[in-house]
Formats: sequence, C-alpha cells, structure tokens
Amino acid sequence: MRLSYLIILLFLLMPRALADGLPELGEASQTTLSPLQERQLGESIMREIRADPSYLNDPPLNEYLTNLGYRLVSSGDDSKTSLEVFAIRDNEINAFALPGGFIGVNTGLILLTQSESELSSVLAHESGHVTQHHIARILATQKQTLATSLAGIAVAILAARYNPQISQAAIVGTQAMAVQNQLNFTREHEQEADRIGLQRLDKAGFDVRAMPVFFEHLQKATRFAEGNAPSYLRTHPLTFERIADMQNRVQSMQYRQVTDSQEFQFLRARLRAQEESPKDAIAYFENSLQEKKYTNEAAQHFGLAIALIRARNLERAEQEFTQMRKIAQPSPLIEVLAGQLKSAGGKTAEAAAIYSAALKSYPQYRPLVYASCEAFLQNRQPQDALKLISDKLQFYPQDYNLYLLQAKSYAVLDKKLLQHKSQAEAYYLLGNLRGAVEQLQIAQKSGDGDFYQLSAVEARLKELRALEADARKQ
Repeated sequence: MRLSYLIILLFLLMPRALADGLPELGEASQTTLSPLQERQLGESIMREIRADPSYLNDPPLNEYLTNLGYRLVSSGDDSKTSLEVFAIRDNEINAFALPGGFIGVNTGLILLTQSESELSSVLAHESGHVTQHHIARILATQKQTLATSLAGIAVAILAARYNPQISQAAIVGTQAMAVQNQLNFTREHEQEADRIGLQRLDKAGFDVRAMPVFFEHLQKATRFAEGNAPSYLRTHPLTFERIADMQNRVQSMQYRQVTDSQEFQFLRARLRAQEESPKDAIAYFENSLQEKKYTNEAAQHFGLAIALIRARNLERAEQEFTQMRKIAQPSPLIEVLAGQLKSAGGKTAEAAAIYSAALKSYPQYRPLVYASCEAFLQNRQPQDALKLISDKLQFYPQDYNLYLLQAKSYAVLDKKLLQHKSQAEAYYLLGNLRGAVEQLQIAQKSGDGDFYQLSAVEARLKELRALEADARKQ
C-alpha cells in the first residue's frame, strides 16, 4: 500500500470526526481531533494496513522498530506517548507518520541506512510529527475541501484493492491528489520535526550527525532524477536550508562515536536474507564474508544461515549458525533462529525445548512467544500453547498474532466455538470486519460451547455488527 493510499484512507475515515462538532481546546492541533480520536483513527487505518499484502508481518523486525521508537520518545518529555512502528515491504525509500502514534518504515529505507544512528534519525524525525500532532494540525485546515472529495476517494480505495492503475485514475479524476498535496508536511512542520528529532537522538545516545548526513545523501542521490524522487522526499520537502539548519544545530552538540547494536546488524541481515531470493542472498553473504566487506561478521553468518535454511541446505546452515554463535553476543534473535533450524529439520520437540528455555531469559520477547507456540502445536501440545497465549494476552490484548495462534490451538483441540471466536478477534484487529462477523456467526452454530461462551459470542457479534453498520453509513 503506497503512502498516497494511506493518506486517502485517512480522509475517508474523517467525516464522522469532523461532523461531531468537537470543542475548541485552544490549539489548532486539537480543534479537529482529540488525542483519543487521533488514536482511534490511527487504529482504524492500521487495521486496513495490516490487511494489505505490503504490510510486513515480521515480529522481530517490528518489535525492534517499536522498541527503538520508544527509546527515542522516552528520552524527552513524551515518555507516555503510545507508539507502534512497523515495516512495509517496499523497495522505495519512505517512512511516514499516522495519527495516534503509528509510524511506517519501508524496507527500502531500512536497507539504505548505513548505521543504527541513521535509521534512528528517521524515526526521531517521524516521532516529532507524531508528538507535535502535525497531521491533526493539517486536518484542521481541510474541512472545506474534504467533503467534496470523499465519494471519489472511496471509489479510489476500493479500486486500489484490484487495479492500482484504475485507482490512480480515480484519484486524479476526483482531484484527491490536490488534497494529498495539502497534507504533505510544510517546511515549518519539517523544521520542527528536525529540531525535536535531533534532541531525541542526542538524549537517546545516538550520533546526531547521522541526521543531516542521511538526508544529504538522500538529496544528492536523487538530485538529477527529475520526477523520480523517493516518496520520502515528495512527502517531506527537503531543502538546502533544512540541511544547513540541521548541520548548524549539530555543531553545538556533543560529538560521540556510536557503535551499532548487534540487533540492528542482525535484523538488516535477516531482512536481506528473507526479501531476496535464496540464491541471491547466499551469494551476497558469501561474497561479503570472503572479501570481508562487513561491519559485523556475526551478522553475515546469521544472514547466510537464514538464506541456507530457505534453500533447504540445512547441514551448511547449521555450520554457519555454529560459527555465528561463537562470535556473537547472546540475543533472543539467535534463540529464535536456533529453534527455526531445528524445526526445519523436523526436530519439533528440540525446537520447543529451545524456545521454552530462552523465554526464561527473555520472557517479554514476543517473537519467542510466537515461535514457542508454533513449536508446541507442531509437537501436539496445544494446552501448553494456550497457557502461554493466555498469559501474554493480559499484557498485549491488541496482538492479533496471539489470537491467530489461539485459534490454531483450539482447532487442534476441536473446540470450534472458541476457535472461531479467537479467529474473529484476529480478523477484527487485521481490519477484516466482515470476516470477523462471519467467524462469530459460525461460532454461534458450532454447538460445542457452554452458555457463558455462547453469550460472550453473541455480545461480541452485536458489537461488531454495529461497527459494520457504522462503516456502511460512512
């Protein structure tokens, strides 16, 4: 899903908020959306994004990005900001902020960054847009132009599901592109996000010089590519004045040489190993190791092991894993890969044992939780999976991955009502409201639930039908 579609979607979801006659709160950013409404709007958009094939459901990567985002915002006065950072499978260089604390990062941008400080500089900048409510400020000026474009925008969004070319024509035909242009961040917004981002980079212990360096490289790389600038530059206007302002600011800040974390290096290697073909990925890592073109040798062995697993060369993958473990620092990512290697060889009991032991050291690392549940299910231990899922849902009630695993566990136990009820919650969080309603209807007719379970299904079905009716009205 391109950023333009996300922005169009944001407009589609706005009529109800604009029609509510919200009270004036003294700031332009609050005259259109309250913080609660911003969050609700962001969650609605995220349900649509998660349903799109471009959303990269990569738990280790998204967990790392979100933790990195929290490290940045918690370094200042915004430690209570709710934040979720996620990856989009797209080679274009782009990142974007959505209402309510959601930040998307394209895989192309992650692979382009040469250091953790560079990636952090982008997230720090985007977090500035989030905490300063820049999108809400822009929406405050759009009340007049919004209503005239909604019908055509709805057509464009539906068309985008099937034919991007038709969608683009619909967008142009309704002048929605003009609306998008008004949503692009202004120079004032960009300078404010730069200033806040630099402060957060500094307080979080990163190299502040990474921000102007990254944007300068980005500008130089596309200076002569007329009409072909990365999406990031089209939605975040970059000028020589902005770069000069960033350079002037960092001159007064303390210089520090920052070493990338092992997790950053491992996840970039993992991303390359998964997104390229196994053959190309193996060739890349082998060449890097042979010519010593790397900043972290362990990460190259890590990526090569993943590529070899994908190529079903498990014996050599085991060798690379062993070599990596000798020189790497302990990490939950290594334990996840250790279990995957065992599972790939059909040794599911050994994989489950690896994950269970690792969870004692890293109990809140959700990728390990997911992997552990999968191993339990492969080893025909659904009750163990359900116990672990129940424990984690208390801390992460919006985690659709846990509901999907819960549904799979109930399916193994042949508990149909509970299976379809869990599947419904996963569909709801993924943005498939119709699918969620259908799953609850199936649960109603399953015939294997008790009175209390059936009552819970009926109550939830009533809630989702009301939401569905609301969506149709909008």
